[in-house]
Amino acid sequence: MKVIDLFAGVGGLSQGFIAEGFDVVYANEYDESIAKAYKYNHPKTIVDTTDITKVQFEKVFKKYRNKITVVMGGPPCQGFSQKGKRIGLDDKRNFMFEKFARVVEVVSPEFFVLENVPNILTSESGYFRDQIIERFARLGYDVKTGVLKAEGFGVPQTRRRAVFLGRKGKLNIQIPIGNGKVTTVIDAIGDLPKLKSGQGDKVQSYLVDAQNSYQKMMRMGSKAIYNHTATKHSLAALARLKYVKLNTTRADLPDEHKTKSIHSGTWTRLKPNGFARTITTRFDTPSSGQFTLPYQDRCITVREAARLQSFPDRFIFLGNKSSQMLQVGNAVPPILAQALAKTIKKALSDRPVKI
Repeated sequence: MKVIDLFAGVGGLSQGFIAEGFDVVYANEYDESIAKAYKYNHPKTIVDTTDITKVQFEKVFKKYRNKITVVMGGPPCQGFSQKGKRIGLDDKRNFMFEKFARVVEVVSPEFFVLENVPNILTSESGYFRDQIIERFARLGYDVKTGVLKAEGFGVPQTRRRAVFLGRKGKLNIQIPIGNGKVTTVIDAIGDLPKLKSGQGDKVQSYLVDAQNSYQKMMRMGSKAIYNHTATKHSLAALARLKYVKLNTTRADLPDEHKTKSIHSGTWTRLKPNGFARTITTRFDTPSSGQFTLPYQDRCITVREAARLQSFPDRFIFLGNKSSQMLQVGNAVPPILAQALAKTIKKALSDRPVKI
């Protein structure tokens, strides 16, 4: 079961599919810092950093034709969000989608998985959704769509992703809706070493045993903790955090500590027995959202964010802090990707036997 991962980022989709026994043979990620981290964690995969708009499709992908089970990826489609304008797939801002479709056309995989923001399914009364389905239908694919809710699959985070799942011929499965597992913030990160602002070594030891099945799963294959260094907050931020309690909002701050931040959840703490909000690419500051720990006066580390995204501890993020935050924040949660991989495996096992 071979896979091509486009717009791969650090490899959240890849990680989930590999966990189900798929072999990712090729990935394209143009950001060299992120691609380096992808390659470090997936050494057997060919990682291409060529800008996909400049890739010679026949030269690169023809050798994979009819040899690939899944082509997957999340091409940016900015034009789809133009409220009130039916710009369509010919809009130049959607050319990345065209590149994804072109790879599917050349490779002719049995399945494709395209993930994106949820409003791609509903914008303009489903106009863009219908255009995408029609485009792949012309290539011979039966397509189903849905919105995956990460917390419904055991990811300790509320995150929504739209999915187009297509198969050549007839698609004999449904988009997964969840597995009933629930993982809270404290379930996910409660065993990691406590740190103060600015603390944390490059490599750290586990100080306590895993306390639940999620933590055991995250630790599998890892003998140490990486990427667990706390951001050094300013004195003003630390003074403000003294007023931030589990159930307060920014409106509860003293007047001298009120800020102009417009981000939802700013200067509030993660709820230990709830889900984290969507992990973004700036989770190192309290003014960017609900990223402050329940009981420690600091924001989450890259490792804590990775746990909330369901990346295992053996997955190591490289590069500077900004790059690492991009790697984590832009990724598809591996557990969510694994659910899609399970669905495709089921479809393969239910394939009609030729007589």
